[in-house]
Amino acid sequence: MKGVILAGGLATRLRPLTLVTNKHLLPVYNKPMIYYPMEMMRKVGMKEVLLITSGEHVGDFANLLKSGDEFDMRLYYAIQQNPTGGISDALKLAEEFAHHEPLLVILGDNIFNFDLQKSIDRFERFLEKDKRAAMVFGVHRDTEARQYGVIEMDDKGKVLSIEEKPEKPRSDIAQTGIYLYDHRVFDFVRELKPSARGQLEVTDLNNVYLKEKSLMCEVIDWWVDAGTSHDELLAANLQVAERVKQGKL
Repeated sequence: MKGVILAGGLATRLRPLTLVTNKHLLPVYNKPMIYYPMEMMRKVGMKEVLLITSGEHVGDFANLLKSGDEFDMRLYYAIQQNPTGGISDALKLAEEFAHHEPLLVILGDNIFNFDLQKSIDRFERFLEKDKRAAMVFGVHRDTEARQYGVIEMDDKGKVLSIEEKPEKPRSDIAQTGIYLYDHRVFDFVRELKPSARGQLEVTDLNNVYLKEKSLMCEVIDWWVDAGTSHDELLAANLQVAERVKQGKL
């Protein structure tokens, strides 16, 4: 398995902060935001990780993270030419890097302390048995779930539906930016059509796995999306600071 961190986009909602730097380089409590997914990749023993970002900022990431030695990994870089193309569009850049191996994908502004290793083990057992598998991760968000993709699942973790920002959510489980995909993901991405926003949506990609009944979900206890607004960035700083002081992160 190989790791992919997506750290592109324009982050217009965080301006003027992002007029001078990539949002994933902004501080969250005592370290740059990008450190959190990097540390999670290290925690699960990922030895090769691809960081996908814009050409404008790839040098800044390289100056900070270098070859990845600090995180006990080999770090590679790829440039997304179209920063508004969507998550699935960015994933296309990882095909040669993946070399037919499964992928752990984490959005660069997602911060969490869930034990991913157990989920990876479960994913790999399903993959070994059925030769096909994908896994998404959700978090209970009550009324806030409708701001994200909303996941409906059964009591065994099988996904029943995923809807992007629905008016009437079928559950309170919001989709996070953490994904596990088998090697077929790139074939599926090539078949996607741009949405009304002109993007290749990750929800559309996940629905391909859903239709073949190979999509699973695990619910995590704490997660914050630090890159969506100034309020979320502030909340991330406050929550991370508290968890660090409590020894929970």
